[in-house]
Amino acid sequence: MGSTIEVRAPAEQSEGTRSLVQHWLKGVGDVVRVDEPLLELETDKVTVEIAAPASGRLLSIVKPEQADVAPGELLATIAVAGEAAMESPAPVAAQAGPAHGAPPALTAAVASTPGRALGHGPLPSRGAGGSPSPAVQRLLAERGLGAGDVRGTGSGGQITVEDVLAMGRQPPAPRAAAAAPAAEASMGGGRLRPHSAMRRRIAERMVESLRVAPHVTAVFEADMTAVLAHRARHRADFERRGASPTLTAYVLQACVAALRAVPEANSRWTDSALELFDAMHIGVATALGERGLVVPVVRDVQALDLFGIARSLGDLVARARADALTPADVRGGTFSVSNHGVGGSLLASPIVIPQPQSAILGVGKLEKRAVVVTEAGEDRIVARPRCYVTLTIDHRVMDGERANRFLEVLVRGLEQVSN
Repeated sequence: MGSTIEVRAPAEQSEGTRSLVQHWLKGVGDVVRVDEPLLELETDKVTVEIAAPASGRLLSIVKPEQADVAPGELLATIAVAGEAAMESPAPVAAQAGPAHGAPPALTAAVASTPGRALGHGPLPSRGAGGSPSPAVQRLLAERGLGAGDVRGTGSGGQITVEDVLAMGRQPPAPRAAAAAPAAEASMGGGRLRPHSAMRRRIAERMVESLRVAPHVTAVFEADMTAVLAHRARHRADFERRGASPTLTAYVLQACVAALRAVPEANSRWTDSALELFDAMHIGVATALGERGLVVPVVRDVQALDLFGIARSLGDLVARARADALTPADVRGGTFSVSNHGVGGSLLASPIVIPQPQSAILGVGKLEKRAVVVTEAGEDRIVARPRCYVTLTIDHRVMDGERANRFLEVLVRGLEQVSN
């Protein structure tokens, strides 16, 4: 006689975070094998595959597609039985399929399974019938590839997620107009484009942040002459050692002194007290084109030198753009930076604060500007590489004077970088 076990969402998420069921890869009654992917779960803008904790038959689906899921919440149950029972399907009572309906009452739990991030580890690539899994199919479509374009390195030559990621991002294949999704049909002279799960999640968080935190922005201007000179001197050495000295890396380095001068900027508001953090885990907003935006976190920036910051930042950004971040990569930030200037923006205000953080730094486009300098007692106009830097704060946490102090220290650190 077999037993029943539970499949639960990863429980190691931060308190208050929620996930979304994207796709069920198996249906009720399907045979499943241990470590075989059961469903795709979007958490913190990162997609993970939830694997079967044991072999058996999928007994019930508790959370249908597009359902919200809390950490540790029940997703499905698996009936564990002998090989003979698995090979000969038993009749299954009508109940919820992968996308709709509610399951019957469930038996007691004895196990759960962790999530695995797409692009990390040898993930199975084929579902029932030998076709690529939905995760692999989606990555192939995004890169304009077919299954025949990728050499599989999995068992029996199967294509894994890592095999597709290793091919690099290719432009999507042209689509005929007739193949457009039905949801984009004309309606009153326009088109309806369904929201992606990521876009819905971003929208919810932006609205929530503006609802709970009064946003105020201070603006300073930074002269980047010293930064550019330092980067020119050290670029070859950094690249030889495997890192690129980006301007964002210099900004993160300057943030350390600014956060020490204004520790409220590295904090979390609670109803009873302000929680101040010693560790500086800085999230860096990374644009993914039409797919949205993720904020991978460079951890313990206060303990890194410039090269260490550049290397960690480069790794995170590369994996973000290859859809290879793990949930841990985007959690636990205590402060954030948005270098919106890389897209040509001079100034953005306010930049919405990722909750429950207390502040976010914005960096505008670097460009040469005419400025007045005084030399030998005389004023003259010169061209200098400059950019606007902004600090958007939660006004519950600090006042404008503290935001100005932060930016004062930050600008000084950028303008006096040496060696």
